[in-house]
Amino acid sequence: MRRLCGLETEYGIQVDGVDSMDVVVESMELIRCYLHENFVARWNYALENPRLDMRGFEVDELRNDKDEMEHLQRDRERKIPLKDLKSDLLIHNGARLYNDHTHPEFSTPECYDLFGLVAFDRAGERILLQCAQQRTETRGGGTVRLYKNNTDFDGHSYGMHENFLLRRDVPFERVISALLPFISTRQVYAGAGKVGVEEDAHADQAIFQLAQRSDFFEVITSVDTMQRRPLVNSRDEPHADPARWRRLHMIVGDANMSEWATALKVGSLALVLDLLEADLVPAFELADSVAALKSVSRDTTYQWPVELADGRHVSALEIQRAYCDAARGFALGRDDETDWVLREWQRAIDALGRDPLELRGMCDWVTKKWLLDSFAEAEGLDWQRADDRAWLQSQDLEYHNVDPDEGLYLMLEQQGHVTQLMSDEEVRRAMVVPPSDTRAYFRGVALEKFSSHVRSLNWDSVEFEVDGTAHVVDLKKCVDMPSAAYYNAALDSARTVRELVEKLAAWEHPEAAKGEA
Repeated sequence: MRRLCGLETEYGIQVDGVDSMDVVVESMELIRCYLHENFVARWNYALENPRLDMRGFEVDELRNDKDEMEHLQRDRERKIPLKDLKSDLLIHNGARLYNDHTHPEFSTPECYDLFGLVAFDRAGERILLQCAQQRTETRGGGTVRLYKNNTDFDGHSYGMHENFLLRRDVPFERVISALLPFISTRQVYAGAGKVGVEEDAHADQAIFQLAQRSDFFEVITSVDTMQRRPLVNSRDEPHADPARWRRLHMIVGDANMSEWATALKVGSLALVLDLLEADLVPAFELADSVAALKSVSRDTTYQWPVELADGRHVSALEIQRAYCDAARGFALGRDDETDWVLREWQRAIDALGRDPLELRGMCDWVTKKWLLDSFAEAEGLDWQRADDRAWLQSQDLEYHNVDPDEGLYLMLEQQGHVTQLMSDEEVRRAMVVPPSDTRAYFRGVALEKFSSHVRSLNWDSVEFEVDGTAHVVDLKKCVDMPSAAYYNAALDSARTVRELVEKLAAWEHPEAAKGEA
């Protein structure tokens, strides 16, 4: 990849063996199990403004605000301080770990390296599993289980968000038009699969969908993320120099268990953004992008027709092939990761056109459907019967269980039946070591090296305190490799916070920085 990228994943949580549970408290306590003895909530929320819209305005309120007010009222009744409730941690690998109210969430550090991003995503699974196991040991009853999925099968969805740095000079209207055909059809290889339909009482429930999230989107563009979910989120919170950059916050994708699917999902979108910035995006205009998202997900014929604005119909595979061909013409041979994405993207399109089962062990929805079909046949289950579908949904959920002793996907992985991109050692390293070529290294190592002086953190700043004086290191301009290299080297060589601040001040002035080099 050639742009900064990160993933945010909210995990489903349940406690088996108890009569009732407070999911907010349970999520909070689980996060607090990470290095509990050193726990300090230091995230600086004052630097965030979710109401800014990329279209140039600030909304008075979010559709989410009603939910937040209800949550706030219940939180007051719990009498738990906000900093404890959020349990917001910046951990040593540069990631963020926190309670997103009813879900533990893991946000990877920013990465340039696609396969490195996959390793950090897998590291999040293991970190949260360790927290769940510790919480089980200390809660005095019940087993805490975590699921890397996107639905509770009862009308509630929680997200997996992709974040990309995108040039500000690309008009946002062009961003929307370029992305809609792609993201409405990407689920053919990136969907995680789901038994049944939610949010539509008139739909046929006896089906298996491509994607878990597709039922839950209602509008093209919005600043909201929880109510009236948009295909393209317009929140303007770049965590970088706002004059130069946007942060594209994509909320439409599924959480993938498959490393192959995660890499292809992110890598293909990164290449589409390259095409967007080069003004080389294929020309498609859908008649109704939200309707296309749902119809593609629910089409059990696997023909996936999509209506265009001019009344013609094309298949989702035709749209994906056009984007893939454009990306190949633009970027083939650029580097090994790009060539891997282009090769696997083409492979996925070709296989889906012949027989989706060719992607078993790679594509999540294909792998899950194969498992469920085998299970239904062995147990004599009928998809048309509600009780049997409930049983199939329970197996659907277990596909996403992050405990390798219980999770169906992880069992297949242990048996060598799925494609793995990362070694066990690479994932274990990602649990504790930040990426060396981004500002995530600065945050992670600063926390480890000068922990007693860190007063607050955010994605784009670290605030130190020395002898009662605050020193804020602004990381908004530290989003390219040369800047990250300088900041990270300065941190490695600095013996004190004061020395670090002086070194970084020199970088602000080219002559001084040149003299120091």
